[in-house]
Amino acid sequence: MLDTPPSPSEHPRANRHEGDPEAAATPWGPRWSAERVIEKLEALVLDRRRERISEVISGRLGSVTLLLDELSDPHNRAAIVRSCDAFGVQELHSVQPAKDFSVRHGVAAGTERWVDVHAHPDARSAVAELERRGFELVQTHPRGELTPDDLSAIPRLALILGNEHRGIDPLFAAAAARRVRIPMRGFVESLNVSVSAAVLLAAATRGRSGDLSAASKQHLYARALFYTVQRASEVLDAFESR
Repeated sequence: MLDTPPSPSEHPRANRHEGDPEAAATPWGPRWSAERVIEKLEALVLDRRRERISEVISGRLGSVTLLLDELSDPHNRAAIVRSCDAFGVQELHSVQPAKDFSVRHGVAAGTERWVDVHAHPDARSAVAELERRGFELVQTHPRGELTPDDLSAIPRLALILGNEHRGIDPLFAAAAARRVRIPMRGFVESLNVSVSAAVLLAAATRGRSGDLSAASKQHLYARALFYTVQRASEVLDAFESR
């Protein structure tokens, strides 16, 4: 995980964006490209920090993602974003009634800056987009035919996590090719959704090598430099005015 300074907001917005799912969140203005941001900011960042950024980005995965079905608790959303970052999952997808995807910063620990959240207006559009991109949809279910150890063998995996109260939308359930269960030995029949996400992501990402495109890696590197340099927007504006 890349360390980040605390956010001024208790409920910061994650890097949520709509439209082209390949387009990562961009914190700089339209006049700047990732290449130009790197050109101007790279020299302002310590070598060890640049090495750490490159190390993290090299392990990032685009072949595993999550699809969240209207999670209501910002603590759960934050914990899931944090797990995505911890296991190298670059993006997650969400159907959310609210305009933004807010998280509790104290729980997310700044990771909302590094994980891209793709917004979908409804379940149907989310399914269509993920299927178009070649993901196999797998829903969580207490009687699933798969166990977590099976997930790492699925080339492009989208795990569906249901709402905390009503579970998974029937449309998602119908679209899922298979179901996965987390084996349990106790009296409880289910885990908190954020705990389930962490267990499943740990298994799904095991043994996978980083697989982002060169362009995506460049964009993430530029974004990390931008968030590392204090007042990066002002610094870029100063370069622009010269």
